[in-house]
Amino acid sequence: MEMENALRTPLRGRAAEKSRGSNGGPASGRKRSGREAMELCFHLLFLLCGVVAVAFVLFISLYLIVAGLPAIREIGLADFLFGRTWAPTATTVEPSYGILPFILTSVYGTAGAVLLGVPVGLMTAIFLAKVAPPRAARVIKTAVELLAGIPSVVYGLVGMIVLVPAVRKVFGLSSGACLLAAIVVLAIMILPSIINVSETALRAVPREYEEASLALGATEIETYFRVSLPAASSGVATAVVLGVGRAIGEAMAIIMVAGNVANMPGLFTSVRFLTTAIASEMSYAAYGSLQRNALYSIGLVLFLFIMLINVLLNVFIKNRKED
Repeated sequence: MEMENALRTPLRGRAAEKSRGSNGGPASGRKRSGREAMELCFHLLFLLCGVVAVAFVLFISLYLIVAGLPAIREIGLADFLFGRTWAPTATTVEPSYGILPFILTSVYGTAGAVLLGVPVGLMTAIFLAKVAPPRAARVIKTAVELLAGIPSVVYGLVGMIVLVPAVRKVFGLSSGACLLAAIVVLAIMILPSIINVSETALRAVPREYEEASLALGATEIETYFRVSLPAASSGVATAVVLGVGRAIGEAMAIIMVAGNVANMPGLFTSVRFLTTAIASEMSYAAYGSLQRNALYSIGLVLFLFIMLINVLLNVFIKNRKED
């Protein structure tokens, strides 16, 4: 018995020391302090990344305001925004800096691309999320992802070689480089954003909603359009926001298919967008000239235009979520 107690005593002592070390000993304290220091470092890293992102937005905003306001003050706000003639290099007459054709062209082109692209993208997303067999869905999903990775200059090149001659032949035009060609190219370019985000939103709809609809006698198609789609409306609206941002900010593809002429917009007229106006003239505008400053002002108008659209659409999404 005494021998057994003597053997148990060291074991109890080691267990007690182990318990003290795991609960509040120096080793445990060092471990906790190291973990807390790592947590603090990651919190500071995340904060730094957030501050950098906000700083970039503020810097771009301030730079556009500082660089764009001098030309607007010199030209006049009304003449700049509502002038119908853009001729900054005119020599026989007084130069003109009206950007109304650019603004209307950007609005019409973006609206046309959304009207064409959103229905096609939304139907494709419904097919991928609810109807397509798994093998077909994988193939189409891969194609959509490849479509998203194609550079914009390739879209413009294909549009210039294939679409522009087709528009010219079909409608009997002297030139197929027009607003219609730009709308078709933009509609194709926004498809990946709309399809991917809408599909994700549709897959997130609880299965119970659809089962309840089917149990009440609705068909599958009725369920998809009357139950699943309204339930995913906020995600679909987000997809439209991304599509609008892609369409209104595109320059390289559009400059190759739209004709790049400062005309008032018409469906079969060669036109110039806000983005293409900056891209086409910034390379030869003299530094410090009114023309270059006016291009900065166009950038400011484009920036404010995109911000306004995003704010309006986000308010719409928020209201839909509350409803």
